[in-house]
Amino acid sequence: MATLVTPPEKTEKAEKQVPPMPEEKPERKARVRVDEKFKIFSGTANAQLADEVCHFLGMQRGQALVTRFADGEAYVQIQENVRGCDIFVIQPTCRPVDEHLIELLMMIDAFKRASARRITAVIPYFGYARQDRKDKPRVPISSKLVADLLTTAGAHRALIVDLHTPQLQGFFNIPVDHLFASPVLVDHFKKLNLPNLTVVSPDAGGVERARFFAKKVDAALAIVDKRRVEMNVAEVMHVIGDVNGRTCLIIDDLIDTAGTLVKTAAALVENGAIEVYACSSHPVLSGDAVSNIRNSVIREVVVTNTIPLTPEAQVEPKIKVLTIAGLIGRAIQSIHEETSVSKLFT
Repeated sequence: MATLVTPPEKTEKAEKQVPPMPEEKPERKARVRVDEKFKIFSGTANAQLADEVCHFLGMQRGQALVTRFADGEAYVQIQENVRGCDIFVIQPTCRPVDEHLIELLMMIDAFKRASARRITAVIPYFGYARQDRKDKPRVPISSKLVADLLTTAGAHRALIVDLHTPQLQGFFNIPVDHLFASPVLVDHFKKLNLPNLTVVSPDAGGVERARFFAKKVDAALAIVDKRRVEMNVAEVMHVIGDVNGRTCLIIDDLIDTAGTLVKTAAALVENGAIEVYACSSHPVLSGDAVSNIRNSVIREVVVTNTIPLTPEAQVEPKIKVLTIAGLIGRAIQSIHEETSVSKLFT
């Protein structure tokens, strides 16, 4: 069946107007531009986020047809003129990962062949980021392969939210703007004003992220030492830092099966933590992740909408979703206007 990836309303060119900025959300301060050479498109992975970004910027989402043949082969057609335009394609490579990746590559190729001036791949969640090294004999470095595919397809630059490791930017032969969801998450937890807060990194690799977060919310820092026994299975060893009598906030870049998260929370409670919260940029939530969270000691898990939640996760009261549409929208506008993106985090 064909899927028409297009705004819900089509307006004639002569009647196109920029809608007013919504007054009910004061954080939306991006300057509205009327620019026929500035266009945002989306695949099928997270059209709702793309619509929120376009609404933030006061513009209509571009019209594109994304469909599949009976055997599952993808087909893409851009349904408006993009010659000489600055194009942004919003498409996280989330479940089903390979289908959404192919959609993104085909859309980029379509824009290249339609003579777009510049194509930016906006990837709120970059799949394959965890396969960033040869940790076993005879395995691929898949994240490097995907980076090469994006360049070969015709992307001129990439805009990515919370890479699994920042050094993945070096895998790209095109400029990469690396966004962090932390400003949105920090603002949320500042408003909660949790007492005696300790920010916890669930592993040694996330210490830098947790340290930055702890500094922003003026909290102590702890680390959980874990040993991964097999893929998607981790065994928590011990807690480094004092969490006795304190409220703990576990911070990670993504939650997959939630096994590590749940075991980390249990270890913190065993070491005297009063309450445990968690936050993450990417709610991958595979397998039994939602039920694991539901049955855990965690009070609340805060995530962003880089990935659309499953129906089960949408109705889970322990999971709260924050939007990063404003953050992505401001970054897109900065790239289009050739201004600093890093100023969003200062």
